[in-house]
Amino acid sequence: MIDIEELLKNEIPKHMLKRASVTLRAKLKPIRLLIEHRRVPEKGWDDDVIEFFLTLLSWMDTDKDPEGAQVGEREARVASQLVYNLAHGFCHGVGRSGNLTAPQPKAVGSSLAYLLTNRLALDMLQRCGAPNLNSTCVLPLATGMAIGLSVSVARSESKKHVVIYPRVDHKSPLKGMQLAGMNVKTVEPEVDGDAVRTSMKKVRKAIDAKTAAIVSTTTFFPPREPDDVKAIAKLAAEEGIFHIINNAYGVQSRQIMKLIQGAIDAGRVDLIIQSTDKNFLTPVGGTILASPSPRLIEKVSQAYAGRGSAAPIIQFLAALLSLGLDGYERLRNEQEINRQMLEEHVKRVADKHGERLLDVFNPIAVAMTLNQHEAKKVGHYMYTLRVTGPRVLEETDFGICCRRYHSPYITVNAAIGSTKEDIQSATSALEKALRHTRKYA
Repeated sequence: MIDIEELLKNEIPKHMLKRASVTLRAKLKPIRLLIEHRRVPEKGWDDDVIEFFLTLLSWMDTDKDPEGAQVGEREARVASQLVYNLAHGFCHGVGRSGNLTAPQPKAVGSSLAYLLTNRLALDMLQRCGAPNLNSTCVLPLATGMAIGLSVSVARSESKKHVVIYPRVDHKSPLKGMQLAGMNVKTVEPEVDGDAVRTSMKKVRKAIDAKTAAIVSTTTFFPPREPDDVKAIAKLAAEEGIFHIINNAYGVQSRQIMKLIQGAIDAGRVDLIIQSTDKNFLTPVGGTILASPSPRLIEKVSQAYAGRGSAAPIIQFLAALLSLGLDGYERLRNEQEINRQMLEEHVKRVADKHGERLLDVFNPIAVAMTLNQHEAKKVGHYMYTLRVTGPRVLEETDFGICCRRYHSPYITVNAAIGSTKEDIQSATSALEKALRHTRKYA
């Protein structure tokens, strides 16, 4: 780093230079501590420090060399300054053709940024409730593709091609597994009261000599409840098969992360997938792949074809540095408060309009029946009132995660980043929608 005092000692009075150096060192201190300790900072950084740090890293890539001769087919050339700015200068991407996490000779700064991001991701997941994780890799893929990449490793290791999948009506995981060449054997859940739950007897019965893995799920819309990942982990250990957990938006929930920790301690958990955007407020496009086994994370990084875009990695790194651990814990606290508030508001609306809250375990969302109302009209009405996110489903719709549910219903989320104002506005709109869609008005 440039010694300002030495550089300007004959130009500016010494006492003034010392004072300037104090300010400069204070601004640069978070960067020094991050590189030394490689842990998520307790307190989030100011945007100007994050921007300076990212710029410093991007300057280390060879495309910034003002005297370099760049004659390869891929030299981080971009069409305009706008395109450059959108990537914050990380135009080379990350990884090499044979290994996503391998250092890239033309992109030392990008490689260092990726190394730090993966270390910080592990630190964050450990401190968010899963201290028994040992390795992470942030993939420039959304969760469905990350699941596909994960089951491809299970297939290559086991030489088998069948995945046991407790039914979740979400197309992305299914497409990811099918793209990886896996045959998906779906296990139908059971309706127990209001809850849609996976039967462990059915999961056990589905396993045969061709089974490579079980893909379980922790987070989905009610009435689908989280799978019993602890019981599945024990079963996977007994049967000697892979267990991959789709924990798409579970990091935000302390309750869900306890399930993850318990599953790892109880049996076999090979890979865990979580979204960067759903958990850490980044643009869509990134996944944190985690495992108790560093070897498996390395296997997945070697299975990735080609280099990866640096954009999801840099966005996630910036989000972690901006939030810090304290900021993220505040968001988790707010999520828990908002989830309770949402339940109270929806219950009040349900009681007033002859409906009821569904009795389902879900730390992030709530659902209520729509027996007395025209369900699809409720959804359309909410949309016209500028409310996005609710799901309205009838008894046999794709999304109910079972053959038939007992009632039409609406689900509403209080996910991380939602505000009290969001909840108040949404439940007010729900009440208006119910007034205008009653079946027997």
